[in-house]
Amino acid sequence: MQYLQEIFEKYEFPKRNVKSSVEVTDVESYSNLRLPIDYVFYLENYFGIDQFIGVEFIKLWSLEEIIEANKSYNIVEELYRTIGIGTNGSGEFIGIEIDPYDNVKVILSPFIDLNSKYNTEIGTSFADLLIRLDNKIEWFS
Repeated sequence: MQYLQEIFEKYEFPKRNVKSSVEVTDVESYSNLRLPIDYVFYLENYFGIDQFIGVEFIKLWSLEEIIEANKSYNIVEELYRTIGIGTNGSGEFIGIEIDPYDNVKVILSPFIDLNSKYNTEIGTSFADLLIRLDNKIEWFS
């Protein structure tokens, strides 16, 4: 978590200073997934962001936004064991996909055609995603 916190500080992620009306358990119940601990740490301690990290633009939804955003795009309903966590601002969402063995993959996928065949892996965990971005690793290099 130390490196993750360093990234949060480096990119000035807004710290959560008020308790959310939405709980992580609400998101887990809605998605029927147990969210990864590094992502839960982010949700509980920071608000969403809307900025470049490295060479890629990223908008991460806050705890208050995540359920409504997923409902709006039908992500949870259409994609097996996947929840959207944000967007790249270019018609694609960033999601967490968890297989039946609890292996995590962070993916980038189009909003238009919600089909896992279009998923591109952009991280093996939430922390890995942010580390890759901080190291200026492009999603489509």
